Amino acid sequence: VDGLKHLLETGASVNAPPDPCEQSPVHLAAGSGLACFLLWQLQTGADLNQQDVLGEAPLHKAAKVGSLECLSLLVASDAQIDLCNKNGQTAEDLAWSCGFPDCAKFLTTIKCMQTIKSSEHSDGNDCVPVLRQKRSFGSVENISGKRKC
Repeated sequence: VDGLKHLLETGASVNAPPDPCEQSPVHLAAGSGLACFLLWQLQTGADLNQQDVLGEAPLHKAAKVGSLECLSLLVASDAQIDLCNKNGQTAEDLAWSCGFPDCAKFLTTIKCMQTIKSSEHSDGNDCVPVLRQKRSFGSVENISGKRKC
């Protein structure tokens, strides 16, 4: 950490890929579950959506190792959760396939919240039927009209 800090202080780029796989220090921190190091890099201006040769962003790396703490930091810093790697997988897909259901559920929840938020901003009328349905308890429309992410 001290060595990297010294490099950055002398003008080296925090986004410079240090290896042939084009993984930046942010990729390495997220893929190692080092949340404190990841936070420090994000505070120094690291690109949280930079993709390596596999098309994986730091979010993918954190999902593959099951680091909910790193995922939370990246999402809070506005990482793109819908980025796909070269195999067409999102971080959510990788969390499921690598056996980290808590991470996958977290990313699913964030994706749903972002979908709802963006639909509310695009057209306020999208929510009107849902709001009316919530008031009509016991109706058939209430069951069939709910939106799912």
